[in-house]
Amino acid sequence: MTTYTIPAEPHPITLDLARTALVVIDMQKDFLYPDGFGAFLGNDTSLLLRTVEPTQRVLSLARKLGMLIVHTREGHPPDLSDCPPTKLERWSPGTRIGDVGPMGRILVQGEAGHAIIDELTPLPGEVVLDKPGKNSFYATNLDAILKDHNIRTLIVTGVTTDVCVFTTTTAANDHGYDAVVLSDCVASYSPERHRFALATIKAQGGIFGWVSTSTELLASLEG
Repeated sequence: MTTYTIPAEPHPITLDLARTALVVIDMQKDFLYPDGFGAFLGNDTSLLLRTVEPTQRVLSLARKLGMLIVHTREGHPPDLSDCPPTKLERWSPGTRIGDVGPMGRILVQGEAGHAIIDELTPLPGEVVLDKPGKNSFYATNLDAILKDHNIRTLIVTGVTTDVCVFTTTTAANDHGYDAVVLSDCVASYSPERHRFALATIKAQGGIFGWVSTSTELLASLEG
């Protein structure tokens, strides 16, 4: 067993590398690229793009160390058969899931905007998990994949901090996993909500998990 102690808040966490997975949440073109759906709605995608470089470094080391790597994508089949009405009807016509956006039909599998950004393209053998909801455990086989690999700890990166990252982290806690969220590898269109989500995760002694940074993680693993 190879263990590493990672500086984190609310306190350091010791992880077994063989039982640790890297989860890269929804780093999709529609969310991050300036010609994608997120920008079309008026969001500043540069807030999300700042996560790409530190995430690349973490992903590179995870590959070198042979860690389990899971990439998630939020989206639905073309017939939207797994999209609940509450999610489908929440937005104005023209901006709803399945409508035509700047990079193809919005959040539809196979469309250009649904794809993971070029900078973080998954390699063969890495898990690419399509999910219909925000929480990566909902209606997916993520829990089974992690159990098959005897995973105990998740290193969490991706977007957005206050939505899919937060809901996945809280669900990980309920499923019995420790989660370490890397604050510079996650982002929100709202810096305020980004800070609030991270504060909530690490509150009360780590009620949902830990918060660290890519710099602290890499220094510990490389050292």
